[in-house]
Amino acid sequence: MDAAWESGITTFDTADAYGGGRSERFIGEWLRAKGPEVRQEIVLSTKTFNPMAQGADHGLAPARVRRQLESSLDRLGVERVDMFLAHAWDPDVPVAETAGALDELVTEGKVGAYGLSNVDGTELREALGLEAPTAEPSAPGRKSLPPPAAAGSFGWVQNSYSLLDREAEREVLPLCAERGLGFTPFSPLAGGWLTGKYRRGEPPPAGSRMTTRPEAYRHLVQDERVYDVLESLEAAAAKRGTTPAALALAWLLSDPRVSAVVVGPRRPEHLGPPLEAAGVALDDAARAALSSPWQ
Repeated sequence: MDAAWESGITTFDTADAYGGGRSERFIGEWLRAKGPEVRQEIVLSTKTFNPMAQGADHGLAPARVRRQLESSLDRLGVERVDMFLAHAWDPDVPVAETAGALDELVTEGKVGAYGLSNVDGTELREALGLEAPTAEPSAPGRKSLPPPAAAGSFGWVQNSYSLLDREAEREVLPLCAERGLGFTPFSPLAGGWLTGKYRRGEPPPAGSRMTTRPEAYRHLVQDERVYDVLESLEAAAAKRGTTPAALALAWLLSDPRVSAVVVGPRRPEHLGPPLEAAGVALDDAARAALSSPWQ
């Protein structure tokens, strides 16, 4: 966090369930150590839905949303977060009921704005009032999240998106652009696949995610198009004098529908590619050339 701050990064994204609350607590300790002047410059975003420990409750029931935000504020050591996201869609709670709780938290000054994460097109359309709700809200008169133009509080989506994960392009990204919602992709390097460490016909490097936690990315191994993308990305990066990781991030940043990119560096040196990506300019032709192997 020191390295990020010194590099000009001022937005930190976390969630109550990350490390069972430890991520928020660490951020809070860092903020206290830095003092109020740094705190004023930091934009905080956190999320709730998942259980914080085995056997704990989960979901987006209004009482739980309020309770979890209060616990997040306590761990972060702040009175307000700039963004509060539903970490996943809750099929058991009408979206209008969750929205009502979030609206109240905005009115109380504890949340600046709110949004959704890990949602598909159908869910986002329901949240926007473009599709009939799957369950009727118990509170009369509320059928969907308020449109951002009217309320100004619901305005964000955070989904997985990268050169190797294009699902957001089907419905979610177009909806965000049409409705004026911000969009921040997570897993922008597809679990390390876009760094250049995985190669056609070669075993994954020792200690890499594919040897320790491969489940989420195992489907990539057998898809030859994946290696086409990786080889095209490597060649394009070499031509530009940059790295595959930086170019993959620049591909996201050059999309006008993308507001910012969520990166997860584990060591200070991992900040290199995202910082380098900010200086890599891609026009439409360059973006299309990188995109085409997957299409």
